[in-house]
Amino acid sequence: MALAAALQLSHGSAVDMITAAGLTWSSSGNCDDRNNPNCTSFEGIRQDTIDGIITLKTASGCPVNVTGGTETGHGSGGMYTHWDGWKIDISRGGCVDAYIRNGFRYLGHVGWGHQYKSPAGNIYTDEGDHWDILYYNCGGCEPAPAPSATPSPAVTPSPSPSANPGPSAEPAPSVGPSAVPARKTFRYKG
Repeated sequence: MALAAALQLSHGSAVDMITAAGLTWSSSGNCDDRNNPNCTSFEGIRQDTIDGIITLKTASGCPVNVTGGTETGHGSGGMYTHWDGWKIDISRGGCVDAYIRNGFRYLGHVGWGHQYKSPAGNIYTDEGDHWDILYYNCGGCEPAPAPSATPSPAVTPSPSPSANPGPSAEPAPSVGPSAVPARKTFRYKG
């Protein structure tokens, strides 16, 4: 099974998105060089990973501080790595700890921490001093449908399926550019 291509972001774009959503980020080395393990970089991070961490912040209402992204220095085994943009680290804190522990299914202890699985299938690992999060998907964010510039025609249903054996009437698709660009709404599944 091939993985669908995912949009990968620049460091600057990812920082703009997380700060606009009210998250913070920090680095033990006060830097953002992807090739320095003391830095925190988002260069090449997947859009779903950023959307996922924003969804966590929005749904939980907790402060979220990102401490690790795509920089070197994380474990490199497997397909879903920090370097490839699938994982992100956040600080532990009472609010976010309770949200994850009380809202997600406990999977057990693996060699490096206690794991929890969100309803969306994303994996949250408590590694002692931080959460290591693997985002397979954005955790419940969905593109909101763009409002149509013209209303769809009303459809009058047939009296019964047997009374009208022909094809059922369906609304015509909206055509033309939308008056308002699509936005993402967040329905948190983790």
